[in-house]
Parts: sequence; C-alpha cells; structure tokens
Amino acid sequence: MRVSHYFEGEGVVTGGFAQSVENQRTVMDRHGIDFTTESTLDADLLHLNNAGPRSIYYAKRARRAGIPVLFHTHNTAADFRDSFVFSNALARPLKPFLAYAYSQADHLVCPSEHNQRVIAEYTDTPSTVISNGFDGDRFAGWDDPELRREYLDRYDLEPPVVFMFGHVIKRKGLKTFVEAARELPEYDFAWFGYLNPTGGRLDKFLQPRETRRLVENSPDNCRFTGYIEDPRGAPAAGDVFFWPSKNENEGMALLEAMHCGKPPVIRSIPTYEWLVDGDDCRKCETDREFVESITELCEDESERDRIGENAAATTERFTLDAVGDELVTLYDELVSGTTNERTPTG
Repeated sequence: MRVSHYFEGEGVVTGGFAQSVENQRTVMDRHGIDFTTESTLDADLLHLNNAGPRSIYYAKRARRAGIPVLFHTHNTAADFRDSFVFSNALARPLKPFLAYAYSQADHLVCPSEHNQRVIAEYTDTPSTVISNGFDGDRFAGWDDPELRREYLDRYDLEPPVVFMFGHVIKRKGLKTFVEAARELPEYDFAWFGYLNPTGGRLDKFLQPRETRRLVENSPDNCRFTGYIEDPRGAPAAGDVFFWPSKNENEGMALLEAMHCGKPPVIRSIPTYEWLVDGDDCRKCETDREFVESITELCEDESERDRIGENAAATTERFTLDAVGDELVTLYDELVSGTTNERTPTG
C-alpha cells in the first residue's frame, strides 16, 4: 500500500493540528506503510488533513482516477471561532465550505464522537471515529528533577504551578485562565505556547485586540512563556493542568498532560464525555468552580496524585500503538473497498 498523505498548509499550521499529522506519519512508519507527503495519483489512497482549496482539487482528481479519498475532520466552524482577527466573521461561510470539502471524500475520520456528531450536520459522508492519539515518546523524561528546576527557574515559578500549553487564543479559555490567576494570587499560573494563533509564522496583527489586552493586563502571577523548544518543560514545571477551552475536537494537549500524570481541571463540554468528574479530572461549569477545584488540588497533594494517576491510566487507550492499529485497519478497508463504520475509540 502507498499513501499520499497531504497536509495543506504544512510548515505554516502548527500546534496540535500539525502534531496530529506527525502522529499519523509515525503510525505509518511503525507499520511499514509506504507514504509520500506530496499529493499524487501514484498512490493507493489519498489522505487529506486540512480542508483547503488545493485539498479539494486533489480529492476530485483522485476520485476521478478511482483512488479512495480519506479526509481528517480537524476543521469545524465552531473550532475556528475566537482564534484570530476576523475568525468569527469567517466562521459563518466556513461551514458550507467545509461541508462541500468533506463531501468530496469517500470516508471521513473524526478525532472524537463529539466531532463526528458535529460533522454529521455538514455531510452524510461515512465516518469513523479514531482519536488523534498522542506520542508519549515526546515526553519521556518529563519527570527529571533537573528539568523541573530548569523550567521553574527560567520562568520564576513557585510550586504548585497551575499550567496550560497550546496556542494562546481566546477559544482556549484565555479569559478564564487569566481571571482565575487574578482570583488566586497565592499560586503561579503559566501558559506555555505560542502567543498568537499562527505560531509566530505571520505578523502579530492577526491576534485579536482582546487577546492582546488579556495577556498584557494579566496579573503578576500569570506567565505567558511563548513557544518552548522542549515540550516536556510544561509538565515538568506544572502541577495542575488547567484546560478551560470552550470548544475542542479532541484536545491533544489534554491527553499529553494526563499522560504525564497531571490532574486536569477542564470545562464541562460535550467533547469530554469520556472523562469522569472526580475520578480522572475535575469538570467545571462556572468560574467559581474552576477557582475552587484549582485551590483544592493545589492544597491537597494526595488528591493531586490520585486524580493524576487515574488520568494517566485513562490515556492508555489513546497511545499511538492503540489508535495506530485502527487507522491502519481503516486504510486497508478503504483500499480493499470493504470499509465499514466501526465503534469509536474511547
């Protein structure tokens, strides 16, 4: 089998989106699947990862040539909102555009059940739920005491540290994060990640004024580190993972933090129906609940450890080894023409 694995916007699009593409390629490497990152008809399968005009063009060509097309549904209109300047205005026409793009595929792969339900409102193209998964190898050694001290010292942090990592955008719950830090001056808050939604590849004018204002006016105990070269630095320095995102297709950073045994405090949204409040996370609906949950976990180390251990155990079914078999099976079914919708991961 040869796969044309095309990622429109590669080198510009960053964050969890880009990492999910890398995860797919790692899976193919581990399973010995021959693939190219170029869009070509010299393949048995075309796998697309970003719904742009070039991807639509190649999907049409592939289908005319009898090559099955698989589209990853990373993009939704709701997920696009509150990201950069004009994103909310563009979200309205984005939905019919995505509906058209996804309708060009023979099959869709959705990273979560929630994402699958959303995409079902766009198109009736058959779909299968397969988690983006996470690459635990990227975080090997995160618990090295020297690494922890390095990142605590670099950003002048005093444990217990409440942390987040990912792009600094409003949709991720930026305002909630900043206001929680303001309510809890006795704890240090650190957001590790790019300070604009394009990962620093484009000018900062793409960052909305409100986002800039929230960062600039954040309290002294709230740090925005910008991009860090070593992703292990975030869980090394952090103790409680604060993930108040308002909309997610899955949330790879959450899986990665949980894998490192960090107890997550999350917003109660449909995406996280597979997490159990009080067992492997703390789910919150109001700002007051966020503050109370963070305080309790910061003050109670044993409770931190208990939820963190449960969180790490939960992520075992999202490792690349676990989800990789599902992706390869889907590839085989598409190439052989025997595709069936299967039970979702998780």
